[in-house]
Amino acid sequence: MASTVCCKVPSLISSSAIRRRLPLVGAFCVLSLGFTNLCPILSSASLKTGCVQSLPFVRYLRSKFSTQSQTVYAVAMERSSNTVPSIVVYVTVPNREAGKKLAESIVKAKLAACVNIVPGLESVYEWEGKIHTDPEELLIIKTRESLLEALTQHVKANHEYDVPEVIALPITGGSPQYLEWLKKNTRD
Repeated sequence: MASTVCCKVPSLISSSAIRRRLPLVGAFCVLSLGFTNLCPILSSASLKTGCVQSLPFVRYLRSKFSTQSQTVYAVAMERSSNTVPSIVVYVTVPNREAGKKLAESIVKAKLAACVNIVPGLESVYEWEGKIHTDPEELLIIKTRESLLEALTQHVKANHEYDVPEVIALPITGGSPQYLEWLKKNTRD
C-alpha cells in the first residue's frame, strides 16, 4: 500500500512545482511566525538525546539564528534615530495585473518604500457560507508603522475585493541601511 501511494504522488504533483513552492512557503512562514516560533528547539538551552535537538546541524542553526548573532548585523528599531518603527504588510490580489497596478500606486503615493509581488499562491477561504479555492498573488509591502491607516484606506479604495486582506507585522530589526532607505522613501 505504501509503495502504491509513493508511486502515485509524483504523478499528482510535479517535482518542479514542489521545488518552486517550498522556498516560498518556508519564507512566508518565517516572515509570519518568526524562526524561533517555528523551531522552538533553537531557543532551548539544552540538547536532549533522542530528539530533533540532537541532530548535528542544530548547533550550527542556533549559532546562525540566535539573537546574539543577529545583533551584530541588525539594528533594533527603537534604538536608531535614522530609522522609524516599520512594518511589513500582506495584501492578496487576484492576479498579476491587479497586483502591479496596486503596488505601483502605493509606491507612487509614498505609502511604502517597496512592494514585492509573490506569484503562485492558492487561497482557501470561506466567503458567504461557501468554501472557495482561488489562485492569488501576495503583495509584501514594507512601510512605516505610522502609514498603516493611510495604506489600509488606499488599498480599500483601489482593490477589487469587497474585503481586501491587509495584515501588518512589525519589523523588529534588520539591516540599518535598508531601514534608513525605507524611512527616506516613504512620506512622513
